[in-house]
Amino acid sequence: MSEPWELSCYTANLVAYLRPRAPGIATDLAAAIRLSVRTDPPGGGLAFSHHTRVDIDAGGHGLAYRGADDWERARDALTAELERAGRVLAVGNTRHIPWSPAHERAETPHWVLLSGRFDGTWSVTDDFAALTPHGEHAPHTGLLDDDELRAVLTPLADITPVAADRDRYALGECTALPPATGYRWLEHTALPPRAEEPEGSWIHGVVPALRAVAERVCGHDEALARHADDLWTAARHQRFRLAQHAPGPDAAARAAAATAWEELPRAARFAVASAARGRPRHALVDRAFARLLDTVEQLGDGDHDD
Repeated sequence: MSEPWELSCYTANLVAYLRPRAPGIATDLAAAIRLSVRTDPPGGGLAFSHHTRVDIDAGGHGLAYRGADDWERARDALTAELERAGRVLAVGNTRHIPWSPAHERAETPHWVLLSGRFDGTWSVTDDFAALTPHGEHAPHTGLLDDDELRAVLTPLADITPVAADRDRYALGECTALPPATGYRWLEHTALPPRAEEPEGSWIHGVVPALRAVAERVCGHDEALARHADDLWTAARHQRFRLAQHAPGPDAAARAAAATAWEELPRAARFAVASAARGRPRHALVDRAFARLLDTVEQLGDGDHDD
């Protein structure tokens, strides 16, 4: 299990998946982190991309989603990918993950890493570490039998458009998704050539993207609730990027930016909870966005998009 960095469940376990063939993956990911926002996803609202792809190797092979409607086919495919690649990223369901604070409470897609199968049991690792709205999610390593793994990978009863977008852009760019009604995982495979132009309307760069998000969520309680988790994910990735820089003359400015990034999702979640009680806190979110934009612009890398 690796250091519990401030990453999402996707990137924390993506790093764990890639580390055996890319020991410097943490540095690579930090360099790949950006903020891009799609303003016209099919399901409405906004879609977020937090980094460029780091999973594609020199031969053009990378990760692609796979799926199966029944457990027997899924189990056989997971076994085959383990034998071929030595590890598999699989899509779990927090409602059925025993170590998740959302266990038996709420469902959302959650990546886990399968790294071996021994005597009918599966070696499962989850490097994600965070304080979530449901409680503390600690990293986990353990063994699961077939029935237990099947439960962890239970398809979601219902996936929202926002959650589907998080799956779709989890690797950094649009990735085709199998039906969410089945079991899902990712395989390392030859990828088709990239499209010359990205789909949809995108705003790239931290400052432009933040301004676009602020315009759509500030003063709009429903939109803020829909995207509070996206702001939290953006903040974790940006704080991770800032933390990977070597100490230098801009250390104080980076620390201020990291603090402002931490405050934005905290303000958003507090405002969402307050609005649910009939007490909107629009000014709190407005101030958090303004403070973050100010610190990022002062730091001078607000258009970071590499």
